[in-house]
Amino acid sequence: MKFRFSGSAAAVLLSVAAVGAHANTTLNVAVFPKLDQEIKDALPAWKKLHPDVDVKVSSLQIADHHNAMTTALATSSNLPDVMAVEVGFIGRFAAGGGLEDLSKAPYSAGQYKSQFINYTFAQATTQDGAIVGMPADIGPGTLFYRKDILDKAGVTEADLTKSWDSYLAAGVKIKKATGAYLMASSRDIEDIYIRADLKEGDGVYFDKAGNPIVTSPRFVKAFELAKKARELGLDAKITPWSNEWAESFKRGTVATQMMGAWLGGHLSSWIAPDTKGLWRAANLPNNAYASFGGTFWSIPVKATQKPMSWEFIKFLTTRKETQLASFRSIDAFPSLLSAQTDSFFAEPVAFLGDEKARLIWRDAASHIPAIQRSKFDQVAEEAVHSALDKVVDDGADVHTALQEAQDQIAHRVRR
Repeated sequence: MKFRFSGSAAAVLLSVAAVGAHANTTLNVAVFPKLDQEIKDALPAWKKLHPDVDVKVSSLQIADHHNAMTTALATSSNLPDVMAVEVGFIGRFAAGGGLEDLSKAPYSAGQYKSQFINYTFAQATTQDGAIVGMPADIGPGTLFYRKDILDKAGVTEADLTKSWDSYLAAGVKIKKATGAYLMASSRDIEDIYIRADLKEGDGVYFDKAGNPIVTSPRFVKAFELAKKARELGLDAKITPWSNEWAESFKRGTVATQMMGAWLGGHLSSWIAPDTKGLWRAANLPNNAYASFGGTFWSIPVKATQKPMSWEFIKFLTTRKETQLASFRSIDAFPSLLSAQTDSFFAEPVAFLGDEKARLIWRDAASHIPAIQRSKFDQVAEEAVHSALDKVVDDGADVHTALQEAQDQIAHRVRR
């Protein structure tokens, strides 16, 4: 799950003391918002099971958290007992060798694989079979849209979702009728398209042999769509997660946003709570399915309280009640299959106009393939984003820009 907030990063320390008992063990858990709230909510149930184990939670903004964990793993200092890892970082952390292999005894995490949505374990499994994290939540890709803006423009949900071309065509109608942009950034359509409809075992940026594949037709099409969106004036040229980005949703100057299902919780809780009832959720255009975000719980190799850390991770991930409580509290879509069968999924979502959006997301999650992660994914992502900027901002040729990105990635990989 990607939990990001604008403004300067802040550290939050939550220390929960034992109730009616003297604690003789304290687990240090490092997270990013809103996972701190998830743990706070789960602690009463945890304390009933382990009254002598306290949990101290350190929370930093997502980028700062992963930078801090990178330093901690590299220096073996200030290591937590348990750490949250967003899926975009899991490959890099796994390659560094600083995370415990949970496939081995006494963890034997593989025994739980069948209890989770298909693609999650693959994301945290290295090429040699090491499992470096237990799945906590997932981010089925979805299309959020402002129904009031669509209604004013005479545009339907089907117009948005029929195909990628119809999505852009709908944006032209929306812009002409209302002045609202279709998307915040042309990067939105590129980021989703390159992740859509991958096959089992594929990587986003690399093939199975570890070679970069960013000149493939998938990337060419993604860049062409982003370029067309810019040429048609459909993107607001806003940086995701900026203050301006949040304001665009509050003011209704952007009509749609493609991202993980968890964005619904952000919209309702802090980005644009006053727009309750105006938003809806739908599948991605062209019946595409993609994973966008997700969280794993890991144990550093040099942590000192591994048995109890593993108990805490199992408590967070393999208990239906804990997963559902997290979903209700912070919209962390559960990766545990038993949690996905709860009647809560069929309840209407007030913020989304009483739409039964969770059923849409559950169905989408069942179609997402298990893809491979590389320690160089972030390197590749940065190169691709830089190439896209050259195309949409400077008019660079799509094929030339992608070839330059591919060469840059290959150079970094070989170093």
